[in-house]
Amino acid sequence: MHQYNMFYLVAFLGLVSCVPIQASKDEQALKSTVDSALAFATKQSMRMAEKYKYQEGELPRTFQQGKDISSDSRWWCSGFFPGVLWYVYENDPNPDVLEYAKLYTARVEREKYTTDNHDVGFMIYCSFGNGYRLTQDPHYKAVMLTAAQSLATRYNPKVGLIRSWDHNREQWQYPVIIDNIMNLELLLWASVNSDDKRLKDIALSHADKTMVHHFRRNYSSYHVVSYDTVTAIPHRKQTHQGYSDESSWSRGQAWGLYGYTYLYRETGDERYLRQAVLIADYLLHHPNMPEDYIPYWDYDSPEIPETYRDVSAATIMASALIDLSSFVDGDRVEQYSKVIATQILTLASPAYTAKLGENGCFILKHSVGAYPLKSEVDVPLTYADYYYLEALTKLKRKIH
Repeated sequence: MHQYNMFYLVAFLGLVSCVPIQASKDEQALKSTVDSALAFATKQSMRMAEKYKYQEGELPRTFQQGKDISSDSRWWCSGFFPGVLWYVYENDPNPDVLEYAKLYTARVEREKYTTDNHDVGFMIYCSFGNGYRLTQDPHYKAVMLTAAQSLATRYNPKVGLIRSWDHNREQWQYPVIIDNIMNLELLLWASVNSDDKRLKDIALSHADKTMVHHFRRNYSSYHVVSYDTVTAIPHRKQTHQGYSDESSWSRGQAWGLYGYTYLYRETGDERYLRQAVLIADYLLHHPNMPEDYIPYWDYDSPEIPETYRDVSAATIMASALIDLSSFVDGDRVEQYSKVIATQILTLASPAYTAKLGENGCFILKHSVGAYPLKSEVDVPLTYADYYYLEALTKLKRKIH
């Protein structure tokens, strides 16, 4: 599939080599790549913001067959574009970006009352969470605290988990998807920023039970685990968006890696660090992981290598590994650093980064939403851009 420039990759990997004489030169090369990628992201994202400015309530979702596809705040991805703008603002703090970030964040606010799905974490934490982190606006804090209480309504203490979906009840009694691990961050934040310590208990119960029942012995993950509501034991394990029930859907694996990495960061619990490291080991040593570390949509697709990559999985991985590299030592530091460098260089190349004004004004190309459902295949996706900006921002903090 898409190849990166090997000459630049060799130079890039020198950043993490043990040869001191190369370090300064290669660090400058990395800084330059990150800075240019952020500069492009700013220009492209501002064009996107201008495009939807007067489409009240609309938020970008994808760009398919030459057409813009948007959503209102109800779509699970609604918080990602506001989050993109907040990362743009963090790296380029000018008033025009700030106004757009506020405008699009406000379009998501009604989701603070969402109780019919688990995605309120994605919706609110990525938008209002980044906004509050950068502005300390007390209204943003209030929105997040309300959203955390809404999310907590989906917790069943008998099962010990937050329910993901309410549909398809003839098949699933109490479905929990691996994506849900991402929404616990809102609960942990709210527990620290309020008097409700129950929210942390809910988050950690969900994390612990997911660790027991979602992961196989090799630390790959199922997508969906449905629990018996009487026994609180799984009655069905499957993969809804991957190749098969026993396959490793790549974005699902990335969610798990990211989730247990931040759980360790927020709690200091060594069990979560061990889980994140073992997930990383599984992914980075998988025989079907490409050399550029941009995963195929499912690691077990029989069509590999003649099938699609999923850039969204790569961006989530990169963001997680940047954090995880700070929590490990020894050979893993160098290993993770090389993978991060490879991913960022590849994503910033013309193979995956769009031209200015093209690609529906999304930054990255070639993501996959749900291949078996023929939904959003080989298209830009708003969450791919979000986690790319997050990864670039984290990397900039580390190397500047």
